[in-house]
Amino acid sequence: MRALLDVIYQILSLYIYVIIASAILSWLIAFNVVNTYNDIVRSIWKLLNALTEPVLRPIRNVLPDLGGIDISPVVLIFLIWFLQELIRNALNAYPYAF
Repeated sequence: MRALLDVIYQILSLYIYVIIASAILSWLIAFNVVNTYNDIVRSIWKLLNALTEPVLRPIRNVLPDLGGIDISPVVLIFLIWFLQELIRNALNAYPYAF
């Protein structure tokens, strides 16, 4: 059980980096710093969207319209931190169980 919680904790940590990379790449595309006509940029953009959009879309549906500001990645990162804290507390409560 402890090993499974450790793996989940690490996957959540990596997913935070994926969310941040997706947000930064979306800013770079919006400000025309990088161009989606480039095959490498387009493939990275599609990969990041495929990893983040299924999770971000329900959050966007719940949040109110804030104009052009999308705070759903921030909300998701806070939710992930909350889950990580729950996992950390569970790991500390039973350090040598199972």
